[in-house]
Amino acid sequence: MKNQLKRFRFWLMAIVVVGSAAVIIPNRDTLQAQAKERYSDLQLFAKVLNLVQQYYVEDVDLKKLIYGGIKGMMRELDPHTNFLPPDIFKEFESETAGEFGGLGIEITVQDGILTVISPIEDTPAWKAGVKAGDRIVEIDGTSTKGLSLAEAAQKMKGKTGSKIKLGIFREGFEKPKDFVITRGVVKIRSAKYTDLEEGYAYVRLTSFIENSFSDLDKALKAHQSKYKEIKGLILDLRRNPGGLLDQAVQISDLFLNEGTIVSTIGRNKKDKEVLYAKRAGTLPNFPLIVLIDEYSASASEILAGALKDNKRALIMGQRSFGKGSVQSVVKLGDGSGLKLTVARYYTPSGRSIQAEGIVPDVSVEDLNTDVLKKATDTKRIRREKDIQGHLLSEAEEEEKSKGLTNPVQFWWTADGEKDPKKMSPRERLLSEDFQVGQAYNYLKAWRVMTQYKGDAVSVAPKSETQNSKTE
Repeated sequence: MKNQLKRFRFWLMAIVVVGSAAVIIPNRDTLQAQAKERYSDLQLFAKVLNLVQQYYVEDVDLKKLIYGGIKGMMRELDPHTNFLPPDIFKEFESETAGEFGGLGIEITVQDGILTVISPIEDTPAWKAGVKAGDRIVEIDGTSTKGLSLAEAAQKMKGKTGSKIKLGIFREGFEKPKDFVITRGVVKIRSAKYTDLEEGYAYVRLTSFIENSFSDLDKALKAHQSKYKEIKGLILDLRRNPGGLLDQAVQISDLFLNEGTIVSTIGRNKKDKEVLYAKRAGTLPNFPLIVLIDEYSASASEILAGALKDNKRALIMGQRSFGKGSVQSVVKLGDGSGLKLTVARYYTPSGRSIQAEGIVPDVSVEDLNTDVLKKATDTKRIRREKDIQGHLLSEAEEEEKSKGLTNPVQFWWTADGEKDPKKMSPRERLLSEDFQVGQAYNYLKAWRVMTQYKGDAVSVAPKSETQNSKTE
C-alpha cells in the first residue's frame, strides 16, 4: 500500500516537472514559487487519497479513485473535454471507423442537460424517432443530471439487440416521454447521393468519418462521368454533427484550388496553425449550394465556413450550431484516453466559430411541405392546360409520344400529384424537402443568370484579398 502511494506521488511529481518545463519564466524565484504551490495542491490530493484508502468504511479500488479524481478534474473544464477509461476509449476509436455498436446519436451538454445534437440517419435512434434538440433526462430510469458526455455515452452502449429506455423531453411535450430503443450495429453511410438529372446532383453528408472524402469524391466523379460535367451541386450538411477534421479539410480542398481552409489558435495566440487548399485534385468551378441548420456542428461548420469565406459556395438554411473548439485525443499508457480541448477554430476571414456558428447567405426555414401543399390546393389557379380537351402544347405532345403521362410534380404543384410510393428518389426529395427544393431553384437560376453575363463557368469568383498558398 505504501509503495502504491509512493509511486503515485512520484507520478504527480513528474507532472509538476513536465508542466513547469513547458512554461518559460525568466524569474527563477517565481518559477520555484509556482512549482511549490502546485506541489502543495497535489500533496493535498495525495493526502485525501491516502486517508480514503486507510479509513473509508470499506475497501476501495485505487484505480477507481484515481479515475474518479481525473473525471472530477475534467468537469471543471468545457463539456467537450473528457477522460475516457480503457473500455470507453476503445469504443471511441471504433466510432471514427464508421461502424460501432450503440444507438447512433451525437450528444452534448447544454445548460447542464444532456442534449441530442443529431441522430445519425438510418440508425436505431433515428428509426425510433429521436430528434435533434431532444433533451435526455433519464437513461433506464436513472437521471442524467451530473453525467459527463463520456459517462452518458457509456450508459447508452451495450450488446447488440439489447434494449435501452431514454426519458426524453421535447418542445411541445408536457412531460418527458420514454423512448425504448433496441441497440444495433451502427453502420454509417456518410455520403448519400441523389441524381437530380440534367447534370445537377445532391449529396447529403451525414457525418465526417474516415471514408467521407472518398465516398463523396467517388459519387461526384461518377456523376461527372455520366453527364460529362456537374452543372450544379447541393451539398447537404443539415443535422451533421461533425467528426474528423482531416475529412472536412479534404472535402473543402476538393472545391477550392487556393486560399485558407481553416486556422486554429490555442492558448498561445502566437502559435497559429493554418491549413491551405491545394490546386491538385480540385473539381471544376460549378455552382455549389451548401445547406446548414442549427444542428450542423464542428467539422460541418469548418467546411461551410471555408466555402463561404472563399466565395466558393452559397450557404443556405439556418445558423449553425457553433461548436468551434478543437479536441486533441491522447492515448494513455493503461489504454485510457484524454480528449482535451486545445484550441479554437477560425474561418478564413478570421471569425471564430465558437458559440457563433456560420450565418447562411440566404436564410430558409425548414417548412412543412404537407402544409404548403394544402395551402397550394386552396389557392389553385386554373390555366389553359387544366381545361379538358385543350390543344396540347409542343412539350405535352413530346411527353405523350414518349409515353410520359405523369410528369414530375414538386411541392408547389397540386395538379396530378404522384403517389409518394411511386416517386423516384429525385421526385421524392424535391417534393418533400422544402429547403432542398429552394436550393434546387437557386441552382437553376444561378446557371441561367450567369448566361446573361456571358460566363457560364466562373460563377463564384475568389476574393482577391484572401491570403492563399498553392502547391
